[in-house]
Amino acid sequence: MMLRLPHIVMALFVQAALGARRAQVGGQAVIEGVMMRGVDYWSLAVRRPDESIGVHDYPLVSWMKRYPVLKTPVIRGVVALVESLVIGIKALTQSANESMGMPEEEVAPLGKKEIGITLTIALVFAVGLFFVAPLLLTGLARDWLGTGFGFWIVEGFVRVGIFLAYIIVISQFRDLRRVFEYHGAEHMSIHALEHGEELVPENVEKYKTLHLRCGTSFLLIVMVVSIFVFAIVKWPAWYWLILSRIVLVPLIAGISYEIIRFAGRHEANPVVRVIMAPGLALQWLTTKQPDRGQVEVAIAALDRIIDLEPQDRPPVKGVEVMA
Repeated sequence: MMLRLPHIVMALFVQAALGARRAQVGGQAVIEGVMMRGVDYWSLAVRRPDESIGVHDYPLVSWMKRYPVLKTPVIRGVVALVESLVIGIKALTQSANESMGMPEEEVAPLGKKEIGITLTIALVFAVGLFFVAPLLLTGLARDWLGTGFGFWIVEGFVRVGIFLAYIIVISQFRDLRRVFEYHGAEHMSIHALEHGEELVPENVEKYKTLHLRCGTSFLLIVMVVSIFVFAIVKWPAWYWLILSRIVLVPLIAGISYEIIRFAGRHEANPVVRVIMAPGLALQWLTTKQPDRGQVEVAIAALDRIIDLEPQDRPPVKGVEVMA
């Protein structure tokens, strides 16, 4: 089964919440399920057509463990994002098949070639829609805006507007709305873990669907950082300007990762919470209140990670996962 592009593109932005310190767990909402990522394993829980929950786990060896140079600030953000996307595509593929009742033995795992093609198509679509298109649209008003800082500010607002419109449109599709509900369930279960609660539905349902270290907050930081990075480029020839919107995306993602990583480690700071508040507000679009069954799926995925990994060890530098 071929995954629909909106699911993959949403995976680029809605990586699930990172539990810091005590709970070294992050995750992602998938089709009728939740993926949870720990330090050495990742798990997947999916609601099957017969209402049972299929739970799976897989070993995880971060590239940053193999090659310590990749732990360099900014670079580690790009690596973490790519790793999360690769795992997310695998989880989305399996969840799509399992949610339709396909036996696991009949589903061929994605190879490197298939993952590479899928990831490339999704990235081209996302960069084109959220980085190149805003530049071209804002360029139509170049004579009025000029080529100064005001141009980059307007481009940033256009970028946010396109993203919001994209979210609003795809949220009208029932299966993607359910992904947003699972996104909320995943946040709630990680909140419960971070607060030392027993992972049962009654406890998890007490918490909000919003989480400070969600990928939606990360996205807003990307939008702000991109304004300043692109302003440095100033106004070269058009083809260089368009190329800059492509080649500078990894740098912007790496810088944004460092900012959200800092915010996650200082979330109790009132200044940090004020700065991150707009990102939390955006999560009203990318998370929805889940039902009891969806909460049970998120708990099942998180329980599997807890069974496989101790949750009281100190954080491992360079392996955090973002929402």
